[in-house]
Amino acid sequence: MSERVVKPVGRGFLFLDSHPAGCARVVRDLAAAVVPPIVEPCVPEESPVVLVIGSSSGYGLATTIAGLTAFDVKGIGIAFEKDATARRTATAGWYRTAETAKLADELGRDFTFVNADAFADTTKTEVLDLIAERFGKIDHLIYSVAAPRRTDPRTGETYQSALKTIGAPYTTKSLAYDGTEPQLTEVTVDPATDDDLAQTVKVMGGEDWARWVAALQERDLMSEYFNTVALTYIGSDLTSAIYRQGSIGAAKADLEQTALTLTKEGIRAYTSVNGAAVTQASSAIPGIGLYTSLLHKTLGDTMQTPIQQSVSLWNQLTGATPKDLDEDNRIRLDRWELTPETQAEVRAAWQSATQETLTEVADTAWFFTEIRRLYGFDVPGVDYEAEVEVNVPWPAK
Repeated sequence: MSERVVKPVGRGFLFLDSHPAGCARVVRDLAAAVVPPIVEPCVPEESPVVLVIGSSSGYGLATTIAGLTAFDVKGIGIAFEKDATARRTATAGWYRTAETAKLADELGRDFTFVNADAFADTTKTEVLDLIAERFGKIDHLIYSVAAPRRTDPRTGETYQSALKTIGAPYTTKSLAYDGTEPQLTEVTVDPATDDDLAQTVKVMGGEDWARWVAALQERDLMSEYFNTVALTYIGSDLTSAIYRQGSIGAAKADLEQTALTLTKEGIRAYTSVNGAAVTQASSAIPGIGLYTSLLHKTLGDTMQTPIQQSVSLWNQLTGATPKDLDEDNRIRLDRWELTPETQAEVRAAWQSATQETLTEVADTAWFFTEIRRLYGFDVPGVDYEAEVEVNVPWPAK
């Protein structure tokens, strides 16, 4: 046993420790927010078999919880998380996965979690062996990987993603905090080199997704209903110079091209364009935090959560509702964000945002709380003065 009081210690949007009880409560709150679809529940023999790559955080976590709670899914989730040490707690994703496994058990779902590098061929072999032994074939592959680097197991080369523009430097407004006080800052992002772009595409593009699909195909592990989706984001033109039109955008374009290539090869493959949300990956991108806080101020409770969008995604993947596809064959879960009326209001708030008006035009308090919730802090119902066990085991297979 290793119990102690866990406090938020970190810098900016990064925390060194995570709160086990807070992370567990986040999982339960997400599950409680799931509104089941209006479809007949699956009987166990007919439960969809899914593989979620990147199941411990963000939209990957929401998709996993929505699938378990409302669609009776069974299968495997893959995450790459760190256990507690003598000095530090485990990562937030470790604790969230442990609680998601408990949720799956309570719901009677046969769901296994693997802690491993999804880019590695050894991980693919291990996971495909589990699929073959326990489930036979799979129906859905969800790809939701956000990683800063990738080592290609076939060449041994390690690639590092870059957060840069294309063509010229770009300066944007951005949100930061001095303690708990919001600060409006300016951040200049430098242009990417050709090598920066190539490496970012290697990390965040579609190559690894295609390798997972190929591995499943080679071992005949796809059911007749098989489809696959990679989760992505487009966002507003307010953030496009750094996001969609920058180095990350080049990788996202590669991801979308991979979907089109797989489709031509006879695989039902899509990218799913999700709406804005506060995630560990997005919070590090200049301008995204400010934009998201402005969006929440504009929409309030009508801003769709990752759980709401994930239920919609499962409805479309399982055929309960028609797919909402755009002209590029992408599933659109973000139309609520990009309406002309919403974007006009957010744009006006962005232009009027100053240090003096910041808390009036942006929901900075909400954003600050959401960032802390990513690590299990500021979660209602959790006693942060009490000691808590930090050595939580990874769920048994």
